[in-house]
Amino acid sequence: MVSYSPDVELVFKAMADPTRRALLDALFVEDGQSLSTLEARFDMTRVAVAKHLGILEAAGLVVSKRRGREKLHFLNPVPIRLVHDRWVSKYTEDWAAGLVGLKRELEDSVEKVFEIYVRTTPERLWDAITNPDIRAKYHFGTKVESEWTPGSAFRRVHPAADGALEEGENLEVERPRRLVLSMRALWSPEATAEGTTRVTWEIERVGDSCRLTVTHDQLRDGASEELYGGWPMILSGLKTWLETGEQLTTPGSLMYGVDP
Repeated sequence: MVSYSPDVELVFKAMADPTRRALLDALFVEDGQSLSTLEARFDMTRVAVAKHLGILEAAGLVVSKRRGREKLHFLNPVPIRLVHDRWVSKYTEDWAAGLVGLKRELEDSVEKVFEIYVRTTPERLWDAITNPDIRAKYHFGTKVESEWTPGSAFRRVHPAADGALEEGENLEVERPRRLVLSMRALWSPEATAEGTTRVTWEIERVGDSCRLTVTHDQLRDGASEELYGGWPMILSGLKTWLETGEQLTTPGSLMYGVDP
């Protein structure tokens, strides 16, 4: 049984309120906004907006990060992806794919933040991220190759692909808490043209579970969604595998998993 933490009921409850849906819409259009910026969009007090943001954070739909003195808020589509994988995909995959194709932001966004809770240990979660055979079960069927030491190289590969799909360098390796790497996408000419970006995996134990935060930054202004749009599905597949031992069967998950 998959545990949907924060509780999936909190997700439904949070999205039932029109003001909170409007806040999500605002972050959908422009991610990484401060409380002051969001407050200016609504005819309500700062305290009221902060309360609504707190409910969205509790549901996992919004992730906040400190940037100097400011606290910025980012839309996190992973809980909606989980709801989609659990129920919606059974009935209307094509329609739902458009519905949950979140994060098509304006061209001034350069940082994407994704968060998910997984009922597992930090060590097991770290292993799922760095073990090539496990990684293949939820990352489009592809494997990662690396020594996982600071300064070492890494590649993401699949036998059906011509050459590496991704390459980079491990910048920080703190097993089992933090992994920072540079990433250069090679799976298409468009992705390669985007240049080198950075991905940070952060693992924090929370009770009998772990909070996993993935930050994809150093993206150019107007970067293609091709670079970061797959994270919700990847993290949903990671959670499903660790908690049930099963693989997702949504079309995107099988992109490279299908035999050529």
